[in-house]
Amino acid sequence: MTTIVDSLAHTWPPFVLVVGLLLIGHGAAREGLFGWIGHWCARLAGPDVTVFVVVMVACALVTATLNLDTAVVFMTPVAIETARRRGTDEVIFAYASVMMANAASTLLLGSNLTNLLVAAPEGLSGGSFTRALVLPWVVSVIATTAVAILWRPRGLRGRHRLEPQERVGLRVGPGVVATFLALVSVLLLPQPALVVLVLGLGVQALESLRESRVRWSQILAVANPTLLLPLFGLAVAVGWLGRVWLGPAHWLDHASVVETVGATAVGSVLINNLPAASLLAGHHVAHPLAAILGLDLGPNLFVTGALSSLLWWRIVTAHGVRPSLTRLTTLGVMTGVVTLSLTTWMVS
Repeated sequence: MTTIVDSLAHTWPPFVLVVGLLLIGHGAAREGLFGWIGHWCARLAGPDVTVFVVVMVACALVTATLNLDTAVVFMTPVAIETARRRGTDEVIFAYASVMMANAASTLLLGSNLTNLLVAAPEGLSGGSFTRALVLPWVVSVIATTAVAILWRPRGLRGRHRLEPQERVGLRVGPGVVATFLALVSVLLLPQPALVVLVLGLGVQALESLRESRVRWSQILAVANPTLLLPLFGLAVAVGWLGRVWLGPAHWLDHASVVETVGATAVGSVLINNLPAASLLAGHHVAHPLAAILGLDLGPNLFVTGALSSLLWWRIVTAHGVRPSLTRLTTLGVMTGVVTLSLTTWMVS
């Protein structure tokens, strides 16, 4: 009983955090934040490859501040619509957005649920975590963008200029303000999950008061309990297993940096990165930063690696892009191998 309670205690904060960030992201989206980003990107002068790079940087920044799952839900449509408005290749924009969401999720503790699960037993604060991984993050963002361009270079050779269009407004309301407060909370607080959840619920409450009604269907669609609850249950179960079966934790406590990165990346693909991180939660790992690289960057290798990929599949389908497992895996393997190879030595 003690081990299952311990597993629950270590597992709930990341899931509560992501729900809070998704609710904040939903509020910011209703205030026009992501639409404004997309409009600004689509209106940029210059070749399509320049616009693509800017969109990827925007995806990386949203991932870092609002979590990779929030970025997939709200920035994937932005990437697709930007490509369509310019008449350029929507495939590279759509597929690269999920690659960037995973690759850019190493900067802050709240950028990826796995970061909290692995960092908590090591006592890493938000500030120390970011200082240690800022350089690998920059390299991952640059490498992911470059790999995507090399994957489909013909799609970005055009130079499209949009006709003047009506401006898209941005309202600085509770969602935008809460985005900033959530960023500060993740950086400064050792346990930001409940604070971020309160911010997210506050944003939704204020939005409901403004409209004089509660949009439960939209809130449930954003929080996505049908995906999060089963994954939470699996993470708790695997966390319990990791506490009664010490084999994986013992092995990683004596593994090298390269072995740690490889094992966590493979584990992510086999059982998803959240359960894989839960398997390690509560135990000391010799190279926690290497484990985070494997858990965050490894999921690009295959669709089973992270919740973000499952969310992405649903989002692109809803926006008229037919997802292809072959395309996703091809780009994912290229991106995963390159980013893991370039960043592993940085945490040695």
